[in-house]
Amino acid sequence: MGGEPRCFLLSLALPETHTGRWLDLFLGGLRRASHKFHCLLAGGDTTRQRKILISVTVVGEVRTGRAAMRSGARPGDILFVSGRLGEAELGLRLLRRGKVASKNRLSLTRKHFYPEPRLALGQWMLKKGIATAMMDLSDGLSTDLPRLCAASSVGATVELDKIPQVHIPQRLLKDGLRPLQLALNGGDDYELLFSVPPAKARLLPDRFRGVALSAIGQITRARGLFLIDKRGIAVDLAARGWDPFAKRQKW
Repeated sequence: MGGEPRCFLLSLALPETHTGRWLDLFLGGLRRASHKFHCLLAGGDTTRQRKILISVTVVGEVRTGRAAMRSGARPGDILFVSGRLGEAELGLRLLRRGKVASKNRLSLTRKHFYPEPRLALGQWMLKKGIATAMMDLSDGLSTDLPRLCAASSVGATVELDKIPQVHIPQRLLKDGLRPLQLALNGGDDYELLFSVPPAKARLLPDRFRGVALSAIGQITRARGLFLIDKRGIAVDLAARGWDPFAKRQKW
């Protein structure tokens, strides 16, 4: 993390029925993203297939020995996340339920359709030497945090009331959608999860280019992962985010 994108490779397999308008729109979206992040298409492959298969590989660059890995977190570090968690999962669930009215569609589904990789934030923290470990939240906090901790041989405590949660309209709360569960287990937010030594935490602004930065917990020497509620009661953090090789758990 903290690298700069340089180019990407696109492998695409699709049926002949999708070589017209669908393909034009798909490539148009890739072109806009390519221009926005200054990341050029450098090659790939195209072939015919009954189903649409897409593989995109992005190549980035970082100075030798400077990359912020998952393996650098140390006991006592403060755990941070960027943005609000659960927004992408909320949009996906509403779309699947057909619950999105046209006037609210964009605001509620924007994060699902248009995830924003926090490249500038990662590069800024790398330049300042602030983060000891860093990764993006693609599979949900409850699943990705254990990966960071395992790589760093540490544990963590997370304070429930400090997790920045998605805002859900009151009418949707009646449908069983819970902000905390979406924040813990929802994937595809692509926000940054990172650890910072206490002495450097003061260097972090409350917001970076309009994106909130929130301290949610602490890295511990003990290898357990715990959620702490307002009463100070600790419960185990269960990994219930996305796992492509396991049956999706219900929550």
